[in-house]
Amino acid sequence: MTDRELRPGEGADVNEQVMIRREKAEKIAALGIDPYGKRFVTDAAIADITGGFADYEGRTVTVAGRIVAEREHGRARFYNLQDGSGRIQIYCRQDRLGEQGYALLSLVDIGDFIGVSGEVFRTQKGEISIRAQSVEFLTKSLRPLPEKWHGLRDVEMRYRQRYVDLIVNDDVRRTFRLRSRIISLLRSKLEQRGFLEVQTPVLCPVAGGAAARPFVTRHNALDMTMYLRIAPELYLKRLVVGGLEKVFEIGKMFRNEGVSTKHNPEFTMMELYWAYADYNDVMALTEQLFAEIAIDLFNTTVISYQGQTIDLAPPWPRITMAEAISRYSSYDWSEVRTIGQARNVADAVGAAYSPADGMGSLLSAVFEAVAEPHLQRPTFVTHHPTEISPLARRNRDNPEITDRFEAFIGGREYANGFSELNDPADQRQRFEQQAAQREAGNDEAHMMDHDYITALEYGLPPTGGLGIGVDRLVMLLTDSPSIRDVILFPHMRAAGR
Repeated sequence: MTDRELRPGEGADVNEQVMIRREKAEKIAALGIDPYGKRFVTDAAIADITGGFADYEGRTVTVAGRIVAEREHGRARFYNLQDGSGRIQIYCRQDRLGEQGYALLSLVDIGDFIGVSGEVFRTQKGEISIRAQSVEFLTKSLRPLPEKWHGLRDVEMRYRQRYVDLIVNDDVRRTFRLRSRIISLLRSKLEQRGFLEVQTPVLCPVAGGAAARPFVTRHNALDMTMYLRIAPELYLKRLVVGGLEKVFEIGKMFRNEGVSTKHNPEFTMMELYWAYADYNDVMALTEQLFAEIAIDLFNTTVISYQGQTIDLAPPWPRITMAEAISRYSSYDWSEVRTIGQARNVADAVGAAYSPADGMGSLLSAVFEAVAEPHLQRPTFVTHHPTEISPLARRNRDNPEITDRFEAFIGGREYANGFSELNDPADQRQRFEQQAAQREAGNDEAHMMDHDYITALEYGLPPTGGLGIGVDRLVMLLTDSPSIRDVILFPHMRAAGR
C-alpha cells in the first residue's frame, strides 16, 4: 500500500508541486475535461450518509467534495472525500469505472474536488464507504494541503489563510458553525421578547456611544470628515425617542486600537435598548440570555472554559466596583477621599493612570488591576463612576456614580449596560466635559453630538441599555482562548513585520 498524500517540507518543494499540478491540469484538459468543472447535482450530504447508514446501505448516492486523503492498494484507490458536513471513504476500482475513468484518477491530487456516484456499503473493517460507479472531475487544486499545523508561525498562518485552516481543521469548522448558531439564538431570543432588529449607520459624522479612538475617513461628495462607528448606541436611543420601544442591532464596530487575544479593531457587538426598563431589568435579561443560549447549545448551563468549570445559571452575584476593590485587595476604597490618596493606592497596586485622571478614573484603574482577575464566576460589577460613564444615568443616592454594570466571567468583561441618561441638560454638560478632555489630548473621549441632545429634548423615556461582545460570547461558548479563533479573518500585522 502506498500513500500519495503530499506534505510541505517532505519531498518536493511546494513550488515544484504547484508546477506538477499545473501539468496535470493541462493533461486533464487534453482529455476534453474542464479542470475547473461545471455544475454538479448531488442528492445526499455526507453526514446524512454516515449518520444514517441503516437508511442508506445499498442505495446509490451522488455526492461531491474535496479529496483530503488518498491511498492506493493494488488495482483499487481509496479517497477520503470531505463536503461541508463531513467525510466519507470513496472506493474506486477499474472494473467499475472503466479503463479511461480509472486512468483519470492518476491525475487527481489531494485537495481536488470530485463528484461521485455509487453504492453505500460498509467495508470489512467496518468503515462506511461509497463504491464508486462514476467519478466526475470538478476542480483542480494547484497547491498541496498541509497535513497539520504546528508551531507559532503556523498558528499565525492559520489566521492569515483561514480558507486553508477551515479545510484541514475540523474543530475550526465546528467553531464557526457554533458562532453562526450563537448569533441566531441571540437574535431569536430577543425577537421572542418583543425586540425589533434594526440597522443604523456604520459611517457616521460623529463617533459616539463609547470611549474609543475611531477610524477616520473623508466623504468627498459631502466634503466632510466621517468616522466608522465605535458603537450604535446614540442612533438606537434616537429610535427609542421615536417610539420604537424595544430595539436591538447585531453588527460590526470599529475601534482604532491595539490587537490582543481579547481585542480586534473590527468586532461584532449586540446592543439593545428597552424603554421603561432600568439596569436591574437589563442585568436580569443578560443572565437569562447567557444561560438560555448555553442550554440550547449544550442542554446545560454548566460549561468548560480553558480548564475552568463555569455555571451560567441565574442569578449571578452582584458587587459594586468599590466593594470589589476592598474584597480583592488590602485597600478600603471608602476611606479614599482625595486624589492624592487615590494615586497612592493606584501606585501601590501597579494601576496605570494619567495625571489628568480624576477620582472616578482612578477607581476604575485600581479595580482593573486588583479585582478583574478574580471575577471568575459570572458576576455583575455595578456602580461605575460618573466620570467614566458619560451616557449612564446618575445614581439617585450618590451622583458621583451611575446605575451601570459590567458582566464578568473568567476575569473578562462580556457585557456592559446601564440605565440610560435621558436628561438633556445633564447629557450636554457631560459631553462638554468629554470635549474638554479631547482638547487636553484624550482622543478616546466622547465627541459632542448636538443632534443627539436635540433628540433627548424631544424626550427619551426611562430606558435600559445593554451591549454584549458577540466575539467574546463565542469565545466563551466554544472554549476558544483568543478572539482570533472566533473571527474568520482577524486583522494582523503585515507578513514579515
